[in-house]
Formats: sequence, structure tokens, C-alpha cells
Amino acid sequence: MARILIVDDEPRIAEPLMYALEREHFSVSHVALGEDALSRLGSEKVDLVVLDVGLPDINGFEVLKRLRQTSEVPVLFLTARQEEVDRILGLELGGDDYVTKPFSPREVVARIRAILKRLAPREQDSLWQLDEAGAQILCKGQALSLTRSEYRILAAMIQHPGQVFSRAHLLDICDSDEDSFERSVDTHIKTLRAKLKPLQADALIATRRGIGYYLENP
Repeated sequence: MARILIVDDEPRIAEPLMYALEREHFSVSHVALGEDALSRLGSEKVDLVVLDVGLPDINGFEVLKRLRQTSEVPVLFLTARQEEVDRILGLELGGDDYVTKPFSPREVVARIRAILKRLAPREQDSLWQLDEAGAQILCKGQALSLTRSEYRILAAMIQHPGQVFSRAHLLDICDSDEDSFERSVDTHIKTLRAKLKPLQADALIATRRGIGYYLENP
């Protein structure tokens, strides 16, 4: 469930938007001031911020400038301003999208979904850390104890998520005298899944029956 923070001092704007997001199964919180938003973002995990430009204490552009010093959380601007220069400024400061008032809450929900979908590959990056120089792979920050062949197989999958690798292809990737039969690949996959199971990531190595194996996005 994605966590959304709405920063807007107008109840007539914030309340319908909160209702629309909650109906779509988002977890929603709301503050009316920019300083309160920065305080909450400094102590809580939020997946996306809906940020009004015209706040009563500090404007949304200043909130974003200060936020970007410590966080890359995606931001969708809400504003009554329609001038192109304001839209450009918001995006140049690191905003991800821009909606002018009046707007449909359903449109904002759709834009939020689009932003989160576009940024989803970042989750893959944070799940796996590949250190090619040190021949080391971390999953959820935990270093994996891998054989040479296991490392080569998993590294190839991380670099090409979603690509289906045949047993013959993975055998070539192993490039080991000990791996002379395609069935040895099945053994490596089984062992990899066992090593990933304590981290609840074993199911990410999926099987395409009759073809081979691939790494799913989380």
C-alpha cells in the first residue's frame, strides 16, 4: 500500500482528494503547512507527496528545495497558477508532475499511479546491490554467500530483469568446468532460492516452463 502525504491548507481541496485516494486503497495523511510537511517527511516513510504551491507559511517550491536536500521522494504539485514559468520552475526543482486547480480527484489519482509506476524500477535497484568488482551481491542489504556459478547466474538476471534465460545460456554464463550438463543449472537455481528464502526473495527467481528462468520485479 503506497503512502501518500497531501500538503494543502484548503479542506475543500484536500478532503475530496483524500477520499478518492483512500477508495483506491492508498494510505493517506494530510498536513496544511509546509513546515509540518518537512517535519513529517523527516520522520516518516512516504512514497509520494501531493504538494500545494500556495501554502500559508512557506510556498511549495521552497518546501521542495529543502526536501531535495535529503530526499528524492516523488512530488506532484497542485496549484492555481497556470503560467508556464511556474510549471517549469516546479519541474526544474525536482517535481515529478504538475496539476492546476480546479482538477478532478480522479485525474490526480491517475497521475499518482503513473508516477509510482514510472519510478517502480527504483525498487529493483534498492532490492539488489551488485558489486561486480568484488563479485558480491547484496539482497535487501544482506551480503549473499554465493559460489562462482551462483554469482554469475544471479548477476546476469539482476542486470536483465524479466529476460528469460535458457539452461544452455545460463550454462555458458557459468563458464565452469564443473558445470557440463544443463541440469546442473537447475541445482544452482535451487540453491540460490534456498539462500534467498530467509530474505523472502526466493520467489523472485521464476520458472518459464520448458524454456528457462528469469528474475521478476518485486
